[in-house]
Amino acid sequence: MTDTQEPWGSVPADEPHRPAQPLTFHWFLPTSGDSREIVGGGHGAAQNQVARRREPTIGYLTQIARAAEELGFVAALTPTGSFCEDAWLTTAMLCCTTEKLKFLVAFRPGFYSPTLAAQMGATFQRQSGGRLLVNVVTGGERKEQRSYGDFLEKDDRYARTDEFLAIVRDLWDGKEVDFHGDHLAVEAASLSAPPAPVPLVYFGGSSAAALGVAARHADVYLTWGEPPDQVKEKINQVRSLARALGRAPRFGVRLHVISRDRSDQAWAEADRLLAGVDARQIEAAQAGFANSQSEGQRRMRELHGRSTANLVVAPNLWAGIGLVRGGAGTALVGSHEEVAERILEYHALGVDEFVLSGYPNLEEAYWFGEGALPLLARRGYWHHPAAAP
Repeated sequence: MTDTQEPWGSVPADEPHRPAQPLTFHWFLPTSGDSREIVGGGHGAAQNQVARRREPTIGYLTQIARAAEELGFVAALTPTGSFCEDAWLTTAMLCCTTEKLKFLVAFRPGFYSPTLAAQMGATFQRQSGGRLLVNVVTGGERKEQRSYGDFLEKDDRYARTDEFLAIVRDLWDGKEVDFHGDHLAVEAASLSAPPAPVPLVYFGGSSAAALGVAARHADVYLTWGEPPDQVKEKINQVRSLARALGRAPRFGVRLHVISRDRSDQAWAEADRLLAGVDARQIEAAQAGFANSQSEGQRRMRELHGRSTANLVVAPNLWAGIGLVRGGAGTALVGSHEEVAERILEYHALGVDEFVLSGYPNLEEAYWFGEGALPLLARRGYWHHPAAAP
């Protein structure tokens, strides 16, 4: 943070915005591999080669999942795409090596029938003891979608997602469903046993089509970690659209974190990560991202302008990750106190859930969980899920 940068927005000393419910924190499972370097790729870019790569074995992912569980993260996000292991199968295995951690399973509606997806969700929920959350990803890369046999264009994919979620929600509510839409149709569809509880639906997207689907179906609307003014704008848009439908979703932010005892230690780590990325890797990744149809990816690219010159895009918000990694490309960087304060400033905008990660994910879970979370607990914004409320 430079001397010329102003805080995003103040949190008053008496903190009147303290939530009725504690903030919710989730972690991330790197099912495409992990490293002490930035693991790039995705969203139209090939995965980069990193030194000291950690393979996404069940053994290693179990270490991360158990650490997240013990530290107090509610769930672990598992990505979807051709660059990583399948989220459904991986998390089903991890249910056997963990006890209470929930799994935020990302999947794409275009690859499943809605009845099958509803059945899979119901089975997962029963067999795991209610540990499923779903992250519905419409898909923003034409080439990758077509590799799976999905030839719809972007707006049609969102229209199909809208129909898909309408069907799945009715099935999860125990209804028999007859539905004939522009993209999907089912007749006399039902589940032998609906899930209890019904999995929460997490949904993201920055295009107009995405915001409309979010307003109709999302329990939690997720955005990547843009500067607060941009996050506030999206929250207001979704909230307004949802309110007109009588709905009130929660809001979440997807971010990386580099949280240390001192601010200079955190920025030194950010500098180390950046030093591990060369100009050719950045050029190759950015060329891939330029072909993405994702509006969110376009907004991530605009933060850094494909340059390493101005990567601090808001106080303690660093865009260096997005030079080579698709999707979430920003990190909160600073002392535990600074990171906690930035989280509260996002919260003041309406954000109640945070989906976090870091390189490597095992060590960074401990840095944040043992450094920033206790500060938030002392201020009344968080408590360990295992503790009595």
